[in-house]
Amino acid sequence: MANEQQRTELHKTIWSIADELRGAVGGWEFKAYVLGTLFYRFISENLTDYINRLQREAGIADFDYADMADEEAAPAKEQMVEEKGFFILPSQLFVNVCKRCEDDENLNMTLSQIFKAIEGSAIGTESEDDMKGLFSDFNVDNSQLGADVKTRNKLISKVLLKVRDMDLGGDFEENKIDAFGDAYEFLMTMYASNAGKSGGEFFTPQEVSELLARLTAADGHEIRSVYDPACGSGSLLLKFSKTIGKDNPALKYYGQEINPTTYNLCRINMFLHNINYDKFDIQLGDTLVNPLHRQLEPFDAIVSNPPYSIAWEGSKNPLLINDDRFSGPGVLAPDSTADLAFTLHMLSSLSESGTAAIVEFPGVLYRGGKEKAIRQWLIENNRIDTIIQLPQNLFFGVGIATCIIVLRKGLRPDNRVLFIDASREFVKNGNKNRLTPDNQDHIFRVFAERKEEQYFSRLVPNADILANDSNLSVSSYVEQED
Repeated sequence: MANEQQRTELHKTIWSIADELRGAVGGWEFKAYVLGTLFYRFISENLTDYINRLQREAGIADFDYADMADEEAAPAKEQMVEEKGFFILPSQLFVNVCKRCEDDENLNMTLSQIFKAIEGSAIGTESEDDMKGLFSDFNVDNSQLGADVKTRNKLISKVLLKVRDMDLGGDFEENKIDAFGDAYEFLMTMYASNAGKSGGEFFTPQEVSELLARLTAADGHEIRSVYDPACGSGSLLLKFSKTIGKDNPALKYYGQEINPTTYNLCRINMFLHNINYDKFDIQLGDTLVNPLHRQLEPFDAIVSNPPYSIAWEGSKNPLLINDDRFSGPGVLAPDSTADLAFTLHMLSSLSESGTAAIVEFPGVLYRGGKEKAIRQWLIENNRIDTIIQLPQNLFFGVGIATCIIVLRKGLRPDNRVLFIDASREFVKNGNKNRLTPDNQDHIFRVFAERKEEQYFSRLVPNADILANDSNLSVSSYVEQED
């Protein structure tokens, strides 16, 4: 893990790149250049380290792939694409491009050709979909970078060199993977905190992501697959990797995202956290209308923070009412609020022994009409395990207090719902609230033990909830201390 001094320096460097670019690139578009350059450095060093280790294991001690001639390296392409998912010639490696970048009058063309070559190395192979379009947001000819090619290249060169000079630790496996991941997460936090409401679609706070992961694994069932049908930039899946996946190298990660830019961010995020292409499957598309992982269901764990109360096709699409994901309650979620459509989709995708932990807009707990009918069906079928009220102001762009709904599909210990009021489990952190490790532990302990704690948690029989209009608001069942 990068030490605190390294981390501080890393964050300072990212800020300095932001300052360099912010005068040129409008808004927070600079993130595409910083992330793209970080990603380029990461996969270059990842491949170099991998090939160098193979050579050391073969008894060649002083070998360095970066010093090879392209024609000598080319025969290794097929093997590398099969094992790593991509290939980069030595002359195209980040470190070698940086040596020449300040004097390269055609730097924009050089990078464009290299990015095409990296993505193109996977065409016709299993990793083609994982590599396609990863550099598409890195526009080397963006007029905002400068009025002419020379000015643009000068600015791109500065970004390359600043990323080159980032101290990401020595040994690649031991230090750099954590450092690259940390740089990514810091950049996304920066972006989310400055992007207003739109920032939330890219980033779920790490402590919330960690809590969701812990909740889904609390009962100790075997987890071979984790799924997020609205995966954004992948922060929930990656926190799952760090929390649960570190002891499970066979775990596979599945996600779908409707926004093309965010879809690219998610795949980059996977690579930056050293999850090999054969361990993840991220798809682009509208999950509610066109789910692209149905043949891979069911999943052992689901973690998600789907968009709050967005419109969807709903009743306007006559095929959806007969879709097995939504047909159980006999009604579709309202056209104007897709929250419970996502919930039903996730329940359908869950294995019999699995657990889903979903961040929800609080309105789904008490709104009437079709949403009440769906809640009633979920309660009658004993699918709702726990409702957790979170503190307000945890998420970027969302000041209200959200909640977590935990679903189970298989046999449950009883016909009761556990309500947890964690609305006071936070500390102030600047203008946001956040869950500390102690806050997390308190919530998790009560959840795992399914115990009642005055003013904090209560077990309520399903029959009582049904008699109360199928209202799932935590405040309706957990008494307030004051």
